[in-house]
Amino acid sequence: MSTQKIKAMKKIFNYSILLVLFSFSMSCEKGLDELNVNQTNPTSIDPVFQLNNATINMSFPVGSLIFDIAIVQQVVSPNGGVLAGGNFNVDNKGLTNTPWPGYYRNVIRNVHDIIVRTETVPDRANLRNMARILQAYCFMVLTDEYGDIPYFEGGAGYSDQIFFPKYDAQKDIYDDLIKELSEASAALSASGRIEGGDLLYAGDIAKWKKFGYSLLLRAGMRLSKIDVPKATSTVQAAVAGGVIMVNADNAYMRHDINYQPPIGNTLNSTEAANFYLTKPFVDVLKNTSDPRLYSIAIRYVGATSGPTQTPANGSTESALQIGMPMGKDNATVVAAAAADGLASFYEYSQVDRRRMVKTTAPVFFVTAAQTQLLLAEARQRGWITTSTVDAYYNAGVRLHMEQMATYDAGSALSNAAINNYLTINPFVPANALDQINTQYWIASFLNGPEAFANFRRSGFPALTPNPYPGKEITGTFIRRYSYPSSEISSNNANVQEAITRQGPDNLDTRVWWDKP
Repeated sequence: MSTQKIKAMKKIFNYSILLVLFSFSMSCEKGLDELNVNQTNPTSIDPVFQLNNATINMSFPVGSLIFDIAIVQQVVSPNGGVLAGGNFNVDNKGLTNTPWPGYYRNVIRNVHDIIVRTETVPDRANLRNMARILQAYCFMVLTDEYGDIPYFEGGAGYSDQIFFPKYDAQKDIYDDLIKELSEASAALSASGRIEGGDLLYAGDIAKWKKFGYSLLLRAGMRLSKIDVPKATSTVQAAVAGGVIMVNADNAYMRHDINYQPPIGNTLNSTEAANFYLTKPFVDVLKNTSDPRLYSIAIRYVGATSGPTQTPANGSTESALQIGMPMGKDNATVVAAAAADGLASFYEYSQVDRRRMVKTTAPVFFVTAAQTQLLLAEARQRGWITTSTVDAYYNAGVRLHMEQMATYDAGSALSNAAINNYLTINPFVPANALDQINTQYWIASFLNGPEAFANFRRSGFPALTPNPYPGKEITGTFIRRYSYPSSEISSNNANVQEAITRQGPDNLDTRVWWDKP
């Protein structure tokens, strides 16, 4: 064999080896690609789980306890610092900020994504309309707390890359909320796919419709001082659609050891000894022999510190309950407690954290009691003609008293106790709006955003302004939350446009529907 042939064969051999090695390398890389792919990691998620994520995150944040619930004088803390807010009529952005990211990031982002993803999927039409109802609920809470907010572009950061959403006027927001609730509630169909994985109602279309129309009723009543014709037509449409009338249809989050209510979790941990029922709230219940005081309250008789608030000295007896006066700080409350004959301020009544605000307690969003009381007012105003004012009123009171059992078996009230209360505290037509809205205040206990909104709308109950001397407001009550610092720093141009339209970014400025 010639030398040239030998060289040629060597070249062919070397090329063959290289080709084999290259092929082997490619094969190995292909295997590595497959190895690097997580075979168990989902690439998509059923949107019903996003709906559940949104529902879980709708439970009210701790900021609601320190602002909403304190403003309407139901629960208050004498402590300042991180707990300062409605107790002293001062701003505290660390707490007024909390509903904003909580709802936009965890609720609205999810429901907006569901609405976008299911828009062209007829099989998920019910889910899409359920998401529209939840979105309307959350936007209503946010606009009632802050006023003008990002609405039409709110939640569109991922879907449309709108990272600096414009703020919309509250009037425009309410117009669209009414449209959304009307359309979504009407479009829900029992003949469509049933979303059985839904946490709120297990896909029960009839209950979802009642939830949607009850929110529509609530939206209509919000307009009672600002647009009576629209309020009337909206209320009538809600009633025609069918609203929540019994406790079995209540919209509420069922908590467990894994998903605990923020307020209940707080009151059972670091702040257990820092929050007390107010004198105005306790006195209203006590002076009318309201059996709900037993369901709600506990007083640790003789307690001189947090650690001495033990089950052994805890009493739920209504006659022993004493509410903390408004306008006290941790210095002046000492003298107030002594004047009330208490060993210390730790003896004032609290919400019972082993019953009503235990870590597995439910959080109610919309209830039959609230709906019946709104219907009582609508009937009183002549906006509807069904039933009678006193029938709606009595049903609302009864339903809330029966609702107590949902918190804990130890909070349940007997039918005899309920009947006795209604007998000794009859509905008085001359005091209709006061009675109805005072009962709404009680029926919305622990639903801070709703209690705060309806108090501003109705003006009832007729509370005495918090007398704390260091207040930052010029009026008698806080009227809204100030905008979050994060928005002012990152979305300032749109925030400033809203301020120009709405008024100064402080606690005194009224939202659109809160007409003096």
